[in-house]
Amino acid sequence: MNETPSRSSGAAIDDLYAEAHHWEVNTGDETIHAKRIPGKWRRIKWFAASVWLIFFLGPYLRWNGHQAVLFDIPDRQYHLFGVTVLPQDFWMLSLLLLFFAILLAVVTALAGRVYCGYFCFQTVWTDVFTWIEEMLEGSPPQRRKLDKAALDARKLRIKLTKHALWLLIGFLTGFSFVAWFYGAWPLWRDFFVGEANLVVYASVALFTGGTYVLAGWLREQVCFWLCPYARIQGVMLDQSTIVPTYDVARGEPRGRVKKDETSEQRSTGDCVDCNQCVAVCPTGIDIRNGQQEGCITCALCLDACDTVMDKVGRPRGLIRYASLDEMEGKPVKPMLLRARVWVYTAILALALTGILYGLSSLAAIELKVLHERAPLFVQLSDGSIQNKYTLKVLNKSEQDLRVEISADSAIPISLVGADEPLPTTRGEVTPMIVFVKVERSDLDGERVPLTFKATAEFDDGTEITAERESAFFGPAR
Repeated sequence: MNETPSRSSGAAIDDLYAEAHHWEVNTGDETIHAKRIPGKWRRIKWFAASVWLIFFLGPYLRWNGHQAVLFDIPDRQYHLFGVTVLPQDFWMLSLLLLFFAILLAVVTALAGRVYCGYFCFQTVWTDVFTWIEEMLEGSPPQRRKLDKAALDARKLRIKLTKHALWLLIGFLTGFSFVAWFYGAWPLWRDFFVGEANLVVYASVALFTGGTYVLAGWLREQVCFWLCPYARIQGVMLDQSTIVPTYDVARGEPRGRVKKDETSEQRSTGDCVDCNQCVAVCPTGIDIRNGQQEGCITCALCLDACDTVMDKVGRPRGLIRYASLDEMEGKPVKPMLLRARVWVYTAILALALTGILYGLSSLAAIELKVLHERAPLFVQLSDGSIQNKYTLKVLNKSEQDLRVEISADSAIPISLVGADEPLPTTRGEVTPMIVFVKVERSDLDGERVPLTFKATAEFDDGTEITAERESAFFGPAR
């Protein structure tokens, strides 16, 4: 039996369709030429984007004569400021990914798509590309006029220069990415003389083409159609999330400024319908129609609106960071009283604690001890009891080491097979078989605690050690 929706639910659906009807979703049929206006949020945006300088300059930072951060995949070693992380320690990577995932969620819940607006590589690279475009082609009206103009020598020169610069930035992006894994100076040495491997050239080419296409041609289309975050961020927001918002009660009804009109005579709201908030939007949406999928919360519309309000002598903040609760006149719940903030903070703290513990507990060598189980022990012809052990020494340092093995226990023991230091190769596990003998008369139980110790010395004289607890087994008394 079919049921007819109630009148109230039908009205709610109509309201939803009416709101969506005003959304601006560019399907790629036009090129958005956003206007660039200076202001507070533009400065913050450039400052946040400057974090990506680490991506370009980081591979050239040195530490103790080596590249400070190097993800050496062929040798399965990851060097972080003198600390070498091997695949065995990659549990820390899981915690790091968890940390950033939760950080992204909590920031989105509190202040919307801050990552998209200020830090996302797509946003930053597109902003740089469009800045170059404006330097060469002029203001948005001039760019639109040039796009429609017939191809001549001037247009060809400008377009070729622009696309050459875009490709250069794309190449530097790919080259810098590979430098984190290959080594910056070896890459400069090998790349241009043809000695780098095929993977290096393919990676640089892929990043060059990808950056050129995504930031130069697709631009906001990536945010609309390719980025999964734009699709899921809606479920992370709530009534208390602070996002760029248009104050409808103050701004409506819109109307142009009339000459010599006093505030008492004015019958319109503060919005003068100048459309500057739309002109500066990199995705081409109209923030006055409410929050939309295309809004990346870059806050450039705030700068545009404040500039206009200053010119017409009206208060700033017609478009401002605010929550939906605030706009509807509801009480705003303090951030510290929100349950999800405490849950997110606890997860962040646990993940960060685990990462710091892992980094602080990393040692240059790691020792593992495997006790022979079949047989658990043997009795020698002289009556003594012998256990067999397989030692595995992992050399996490950046140089080959000679490791001395010793053993200690509360009872007298004899270590056999460890008279000479064990040569170990950096980044590799070296096995070693040793035997421990105990006089039967010295055994005071079936199981006696035993500690193995590995000791090595660096070229500079620094001594490092690693210990591992094990046990010695004997017959029942």
